[in-house]
Amino acid sequence: MKKRNPTANPVISKRIRVLRQERGLSQDELARLFGFKDRQTVSAIETGARRVTASELLLAVEKLDVSLDYFTDPFRLDGEGLFSWRQMDIEPRVLDEYEKTASRWIGAYRTLAGQVGRQMPLIRPTLGLTKWSRFEDAIKAGERFVTEFSLGAVPAQRLEAVMQEQLGILVLMVDAYHGISGAACRLPELDTVLIAREEVAGRRNFDLAHELFHILTWDAMPPEHTETTSHFGGNRVEQLANNFAATVLMPKAVLESFGNWGQMEMDGLIAQLNATADELEVTSSALKWRLVALRKLTKSKAQAIPEASLRNNGQENSAAPPPLFSKLFMEVMATAIAQGHISVRRAAVLVDLTIGDLEKLFRTHGIDHTICL
Repeated sequence: MKKRNPTANPVISKRIRVLRQERGLSQDELARLFGFKDRQTVSAIETGARRVTASELLLAVEKLDVSLDYFTDPFRLDGEGLFSWRQMDIEPRVLDEYEKTASRWIGAYRTLAGQVGRQMPLIRPTLGLTKWSRFEDAIKAGERFVTEFSLGAVPAQRLEAVMQEQLGILVLMVDAYHGISGAACRLPELDTVLIAREEVAGRRNFDLAHELFHILTWDAMPPEHTETTSHFGGNRVEQLANNFAATVLMPKAVLESFGNWGQMEMDGLIAQLNATADELEVTSSALKWRLVALRKLTKSKAQAIPEASLRNNGQENSAAPPPLFSKLFMEVMATAIAQGHISVRRAAVLVDLTIGDLEKLFRTHGIDHTICL
């Protein structure tokens, strides 16, 4: 068996393969472009069995019309990251631009986490569901998730921590373009969920639980690259995701403790919906339809409730958004700076902050910024 060249750069090998496939070139065609005598040389490069020389790398830059950075920047995710975006009326060009930005955050975390000794998850958890599963199956999965991961009486408060600490899913709170509410990203060794932090808490939490479903079912039912933001409707996979998300945030046992919803008069019902939504950190509208699904509220009575009377999450949208990214992400960044894997300036540019604002962000996440700044 041919031994792998220990000096071969796996990033360069992977990028050449990805670029060849994107350009629709065969290995034979790329071999002729590079002046190699046969396709076996290209195959050896793409598998990492042969390293790319400096002159060959410059030839690749010239012949394939890309920057040198394309082959050498470890923070890029070209050809690796699969995204599914929750959005509303975002132009493809704008979404593509933002995806490239998000890719660099995720790529940086993956690279720096490995350099500071934080290992990627060895095993990925999955839900035993397919797109042919019943909505009742997604609901049962949500109830089991709440129980098995001990999410408690207010699941929204522990969900992010469970995702990061127990499931190995990176969660990033981001400043997204208007119209983008969140996304799931799958890499061969890492799963990430991005959430628009300026959304009200109820919407953030629903998006978080919704994207969790996609992460846990990605292999069985890969989500579309874009989906329209909605708590209801959509294709079957999105409806399954919505049923799972609603159940995780509003489990049956928790809602039963709030009394007999169906017997309340309209004013009292509206007040209770808003107060309960506030307590559970969900939107009042999502709570209303969850009660309908549980048959604790009739559809006709739910439809009679004026939407204007239902607040976003039981309160005005006056609460400050969560800090950028996450403590896990910032801890890796701080450790990488302290160990010399990335400069403070490059770290600040990566997250589009000044050095002073980066220092404040470390402090906001409770990280001793003096270690690295």
